[in-house]
Amino acid sequence: MFASDLLLVPGAARDRVGEASPSTMAKSLSELSESELLALAVSLEEEDGRIYGDFAEQFRDNYPSTAALLHRMQQEESVHRQKLIDAYRARFGDQIPSIGRSDVSGLARQKPVFPMTALSVARVRRQVGIMELQSRQFYEGAASRMTNTDTRKLFGDLALDESEHSALAARIDAEHIASGARAIEDQSERRMFVLQVVQPGLAGLMDGSVSTLAPLFAAAFATHSSHDAFLVGMASSVGAGISMGFAEALSDDGALSGRGRPYVRGTVCGLMTAAGGLGHTLPFISSNFHLAFTIAVCVVVVELVTISWIRCHYMDTPFLSAAFQVIVGGLLVFFAGMLIGSS
Repeated sequence: MFASDLLLVPGAARDRVGEASPSTMAKSLSELSESELLALAVSLEEEDGRIYGDFAEQFRDNYPSTAALLHRMQQEESVHRQKLIDAYRARFGDQIPSIGRSDVSGLARQKPVFPMTALSVARVRRQVGIMELQSRQFYEGAASRMTNTDTRKLFGDLALDESEHSALAARIDAEHIASGARAIEDQSERRMFVLQVVQPGLAGLMDGSVSTLAPLFAAAFATHSSHDAFLVGMASSVGAGISMGFAEALSDDGALSGRGRPYVRGTVCGLMTAAGGLGHTLPFISSNFHLAFTIAVCVVVVELVTISWIRCHYMDTPFLSAAFQVIVGGLLVFFAGMLIGSS
């Protein structure tokens, strides 16, 4: 039994990094010959090095310290790969068969980097830790299968190197914290989160919570019917969500502003707009108009306080100032709807 079998996935169930879907023709690790294990090791080092390089490229502009660490680890993987190639050529010749993860049943597959749109520094650091652990366990298990002493020693040395990589990452991470580079990266990451998620979400929540007040309460005061108010509120909320979603998605492609993918921002903005309107619309499901109205007013107060807190927490706006601006605007829209509905 390989030590790396600790990372195997039973059947088509869960996977810590990706999904393992071994084909019926794939071999298990225990069935691989020494030459196949060497060829597989070459392939794994190539894949890990490429992933580190892709991570580093994505972080090059915004997180240079982390990118430098990833480039260093990519270079280490290149050195490992060359050692493995030399060992293969010395024993089996120049023709190295192409054996990858998909050819071996039970190996957890790595997710490709390019579809990942929400990569954070913390997520990549966790991913690196998982990859190093997988590599170490693979080499420890493969070394026990080797009959050639030189190859056995090489695999043992590589297992030790992978352990040292984890320690290196932790040590450099500590150095980043001590030097202040980590704080700068964390601040940059928070700024990107605000630009890509918080701002469009807040804009949608404010629009949905405030703009739907007038038609909802105008219908409520005009008809004194929970059902009619509910229909108007639903129509206003859904319509506003669709409108704001498209407006946000089409306003900026994110290429120059760094605000991320437009359709992600549009989805966040549209959903938060609809949620802001639905919050004070859903109480009118109750047939008791006065009860529904009272609950809706309480929900509006909670929504406005929540918006004020988000502006204070993420936009560095003083809470009292944010609350005054939001609540005054909300009250103006509320009374406008009430007056129109009562006329």
